[in-house]
Amino acid sequence: MNNDSKKAVVYVRLKDGVLDPQGITIQKALVQMGYKDFLSVRSGRFFELEIKADSADIDRKVDEICSKLLANPVIEKFEVEKK
Repeated sequence: MNNDSKKAVVYVRLKDGVLDPQGITIQKALVQMGYKDFLSVRSGRFFELEIKADSADIDRKVDEICSKLLANPVIEKFEVEKK
């Protein structure tokens, strides 16, 4: 990361109640491997955004790209962590 930049990490997850086939497959594999203590798995993804330090209105811009590009607001939710 450049000294003249900031970082935002965006976590995207399926909303509660939305079927997660990847998570179900992982949970079944865990059971087959002998890890029976794990009752469920929810999958997701994350993005690291490097941003110019002097960018104006960056919070609004990050929220905008999350809802327009990185997440499907119908079935997914996102969380932004600033670093």
